[in-house]
Amino acid sequence: MGVYAEWRTGLPGVLAWRRDVGPAGSTARILPDGCLDLMWRDGDLLVAGPDTTAQLAVSAPGTRWVALRFAAGIGPAVLGVPAAELRDLRVPLTDLWPAAACHVPDDDPLRGLHRLVTARWRRPDPLVTGIAARLRSGTPVAAVAAQTGLSARQLLRRSQESFGYGPKLLGRIMRLQRALGRAQAGVPFATVAAEEGYADQAHLSRDVKELAGVPLTTLLS
Repeated sequence: MGVYAEWRTGLPGVLAWRRDVGPAGSTARILPDGCLDLMWRDGDLLVAGPDTTAQLAVSAPGTRWVALRFAAGIGPAVLGVPAAELRDLRVPLTDLWPAAACHVPDDDPLRGLHRLVTARWRRPDPLVTGIAARLRSGTPVAAVAAQTGLSARQLLRRSQESFGYGPKLLGRIMRLQRALGRAQAGVPFATVAAEEGYADQAHLSRDVKELAGVPLTTLLS
């Protein structure tokens, strides 16, 4: 599989990650998380939009990946594109920016990516980050609308622009992430289902299979 690592950057809501693929190559299952990624892959610059279901990323032997991952709602303002236009896509950065603005030195791609983002940085919208935080904590969609002073239609529009999909789907994706984290920590599936708002363990299993493409036991293995 190779070596993977991630760490915080000096930009709020932005993580850096890198992956050096080993000689056997790799196939990685990328779960939906509401994030956008700006990626350098062996000299190519790509943008990964927000996924609605798991994606399989196939990498040839020796591939080098370096990237910045924007938390839900932060990337679109920097990239200058509504998140919905990037949903379930992987596109060259040159499709979004002028080619002259898309240069990253191969000897230090992380610094180059950071420079590109810093030059276009926009302070995160508190309304948008507030919506994401509430959904991440499990707040029901109707309560999110009431707490932010948005109508259901306004919340839907802002969510599609900022996250790539509506608040209901983002809430499901956030719940999947919470459930997976607790299951990885050894919490019984039935307890995870009850405490994370699933109707029962069967509901948890169906939701995981729909969003991740495989059963929860497969993810944990």
